[in-house]
Amino acid sequence: MRITLTPAAPFRLDLTALALRRDAANVVDRWRPPTYRRVFAPDGAAFEVVVQQHAPTEEPRLTVDVLGPEGVYPTQQVAALLSAVLGLDLDLGAFYAAAANDDPLAELARRFAGLRPPLLPTVFEALVSGVACQQLSLAVGMRLLARLAAAYGAEHEGHHAFPRPEDLSSAEPQHLRAMGFSLRKSETILHLAGAATEGRLDLESLRGVDTGTAVANLMDLPGIGRWTAHYVALRGLGRLEVFPVDDVGAQNKLQDVLGLEQRPGSEETRRIVDRWGAYQGFLYFHLLLDGLERRGMLDSVEPST
Repeated sequence: MRITLTPAAPFRLDLTALALRRDAANVVDRWRPPTYRRVFAPDGAAFEVVVQQHAPTEEPRLTVDVLGPEGVYPTQQVAALLSAVLGLDLDLGAFYAAAANDDPLAELARRFAGLRPPLLPTVFEALVSGVACQQLSLAVGMRLLARLAAAYGAEHEGHHAFPRPEDLSSAEPQHLRAMGFSLRKSETILHLAGAATEGRLDLESLRGVDTGTAVANLMDLPGIGRWTAHYVALRGLGRLEVFPVDDVGAQNKLQDVLGLEQRPGSEETRRIVDRWGAYQGFLYFHLLLDGLERRGMLDSVEPST
C-alpha cells in the first residue's frame, strides 16, 4: 500500500527523522538516507512504514509504503499516525517570524529550516524512553531501549516495534536487569506497564489536560522526576512550550551556541529559554541537531528533486 502525504512547508524528512532517532543506537526509528523506516504495532499486528521525500523543502511531498498484512491498519489511520510523529501539519510560521529577529536562533533556524518537532507515537513510549535515559548518556539509553524492543516488541521482517504495555505484562525485573537496566528502572518500567495494561493508568488522557497538570501528574508516578516529566511533555505530548531545563546535554549545547563561559544550571537555563516562550521546546530539537552536526553525525540529505 502506498500513501502520498503533503506536509506544510518548509519540511525536511532527513532533519526530522534524525531528531526523532537522536542516536545511531536507536533501532526503532531508522534513518538511512534518503529513507525513514519504522515498525508500528498499535493493535499488536506489526507493519512497517517506509518514508521518502520526493520534492524540495519548500514544496514537500512524501511517499509512504506500508509493508505488512493487507488491511492491518487503514490508510487514513497510517496517515494520521505519521502526521503526528513527523509533525507534518504543524504551522510554524510564528516561530520563523520570531527567529528572524533573534541572532542565535536565526542562525539555527536558517541551518535547520524544514525541521519539525517529532513526536513519539505513545505517551508510554516517551515515558519508558525517558526512564531508560535517566542519568545516562543518550547512546547508552538508546542501546537499552533497542534491547527492550528486540525482546518484547512486535516483529516485522527482523525489525521490531516499540513494546506496548501489554507486551511487557509477563516481563520480570531480572530480564530487564540482564539487558542493563538498573533494578529501580526495571521496577519502574514494569510497574507503569502493569498499571497501564490493567487500566489503572491512562497515559493518553494526559493529551487532554494543560501542560502544568500533565507535568504534575507525571511527577506523581513512581520513579518520575522533573527531567523525565519535561521529556515526556515535549516528546510524548508535543508541548513545545516545555524545555527540559535539567537536561545536562541541552545545557552544554546552549553553552556552545550562545558562547557562554560555563554551562548554565537549571535555573539559568530556564531564564535563557523563557525568551523563546511557546517555542522553547522547538529550540531543544534545534540544539539536538546542532550537537549532532558538531560531532559529524548529521548524516542527512537535503531533497532536491
